[in-house]
Amino acid sequence: MLVGFCWLLGKIVTEYLCPRTALAKMFQRKSSSRRRRRSVRNGNGSGGGGPRHQHLTKPTVKRIYIVTWNVSTKFPDNITLNKLLGLETSAQSDTDLPDFFVVGLQEVNAQPQNTLYNLFKDDLWTQKFKDLLKDRDYVVIKTEQMQGLLLSVFARRKHLLHLRQVETEYTRTGLGGIWGNKGAVSIRLNVYGCSICLVNAHLAAHDHMLEERINDYEKIVQEHKFHVKAKEAIFDHDYVFWFGDLNFRLTGEATTSPEEIRAMIARDELKKLIEKDQLLLVRREGRAFQKLQERLPQFPPTFKFEHGTSDYDMKRRPAWTDRILYAVRENTYQNVKLTVEQTSYKSHPSYNISDHKPVSSEFTIKIYEDTTERTVVFKPIELWLVGEQNRIEYTIPAGFEEATADWIGIYREDFNSLSEYLAYEYTESCKEHKQHQMNEQQQQYLKNARTMELTFSENVNLPLGVRYQLLYFQSTGSRGVTGLVGISNTFAVEKRCPSPSFDDID
Repeated sequence: MLVGFCWLLGKIVTEYLCPRTALAKMFQRKSSSRRRRRSVRNGNGSGGGGPRHQHLTKPTVKRIYIVTWNVSTKFPDNITLNKLLGLETSAQSDTDLPDFFVVGLQEVNAQPQNTLYNLFKDDLWTQKFKDLLKDRDYVVIKTEQMQGLLLSVFARRKHLLHLRQVETEYTRTGLGGIWGNKGAVSIRLNVYGCSICLVNAHLAAHDHMLEERINDYEKIVQEHKFHVKAKEAIFDHDYVFWFGDLNFRLTGEATTSPEEIRAMIARDELKKLIEKDQLLLVRREGRAFQKLQERLPQFPPTFKFEHGTSDYDMKRRPAWTDRILYAVRENTYQNVKLTVEQTSYKSHPSYNISDHKPVSSEFTIKIYEDTTERTVVFKPIELWLVGEQNRIEYTIPAGFEEATADWIGIYREDFNSLSEYLAYEYTESCKEHKQHQMNEQQQQYLKNARTMELTFSENVNLPLGVRYQLLYFQSTGSRGVTGLVGISNTFAVEKRCPSPSFDDID
């Protein structure tokens, strides 16, 4: 109970009290009482949420690499994650890297001291993945955690300005929906205008709990509600990737012993064994996950192992509990067909800190870029003076709709996470920069580009000797919809030497 209380306390703190906490780390801002989460309309700077019938470019292919792993409350000490992510030992040796890494973990250690620690710093697993990927120029876009469920999205830096309308959601299914040890966390976002929903789930355990697993799935589908128009539900999205410890076991509990299953695995009778898979059966019957597809696993069951070994624990019947499924709405747009290809699907038996083996899968998806995406452009910043007010200018493009809690953050040039802001200001305090008297045509406020100015306080203290950037975030506030829509040039900081006083003159 203490773990759940600390998680709930953390959610309250991150959403309403602390500006630099897990919620802020997760690419969101604390909103005032008058800022309410609202649906984001189509056609604004976030790239639109509904069907598009024009303004689409020729298709491009993007690659997504997904990992799911029940880590059994273990910490990532003394392990390397290169092989799990398909990476070489050195970044210089890597070739043909994916555009996105998505990591879904279950049973992350959520003891009270760790939950409170995570309010102010990245979870140790997130930090481990981030340290590995930063050398490959990946940036943490979003992280969402519900007790032991942890989901993180990493993107190559070149894609940052094309990831819009990012939002998280979670659903508890443990103890009838009041406990977060089971359930799902998700991140939805638009990638170059196409919508993607990523769901990391941990469903009810044990062989005989099939109906509970089906109920968990239905509850997640029903209760997951987003706030992007026309994309409120999971399956409203162009692409859905659903993964995690889904806990589906093998049928025949009374007739097939753990030893018999182990013997079939040793004889490489996986095709015969997979026919007993509960997930495969409920999908065929249309009882759950029927909207999703999966390449059938060609690797041995990933549960349950003796800790520290690759030997099955005969106290449980081996099963393919850890899965990665996908769905695509092929005909969402006129004269355009979306496609997805699952190019790999495998387990990683060399990792033995848990009683589960991790599973990875790589996908290629077809993206039709939305040419109507709008970007905020910063006026070049030549120098930032420490200890003084600094005024910046930026241009909001024609048709761009500012959200209720837009903000501009200061980041180091080499930032590796959208949570790593050093200071920020809400744009509601900015003033329009009037270069000349506005005429009637210029008064059509939203129909024309506008140049704005914003002043940062003299209390912003930036270390010298480092270059920085400004990032503009379109945001509807706490647990709202957020998108990065502008990045400035890099700039240096200096501290002005104080003017001599009369007392300094001999």
